[in-house]
Amino acid sequence: MKPSFALAATFALLAAPAAHAGNPAVEAPIHQMMDGFNKGDLKAAKAAHVASPMIMDEVAPYAWSGPNAFDRWAAALTKAEAAEGKTGGKVGIGAAVRETIVGDHAYVVMPSNYTFRQKGQTMREEGTITLALVKGKAGWKIQAWTWSSPEAKPVK
Repeated sequence: MKPSFALAATFALLAAPAAHAGNPAVEAPIHQMMDGFNKGDLKAAKAAHVASPMIMDEVAPYAWSGPNAFDRWAAALTKAEAAEGKTGGKVGIGAAVRETIVGDHAYVVMPSNYTFRQKGQTMREEGTITLALVKGKAGWKIQAWTWSSPEAKPVK
């Protein structure tokens, strides 16, 4: 009786979903970027990145890399949102659904959303942000990220 109970308990533990505990040090620059963006503090958001990041987002030209990548992305986003009548954009992120750390490199996937106003309507994109981070002398920094989501939908 005892061996079968132990076997059943083992299978139950293996079948249970594992709770994901993120690494606060790895996630700190991600939160710094989002908090800075949401407060309109692009200097703080930029500081969460390496000197020459890679960014892929839904606004043309869709990809930026190199020493001025963050500034060029921010300018493109500002221009596109003004042209589309979008205001008050705020990013939300959830707990990491995947976080892999190997030495001084990390890969993080988080559910995300972007809420804004457009033509008097509150709109929201529900998607994913995927980031690569690298640890240097100054700690963890965002090396690359991509935003992926379907078109925004009205918030009801």
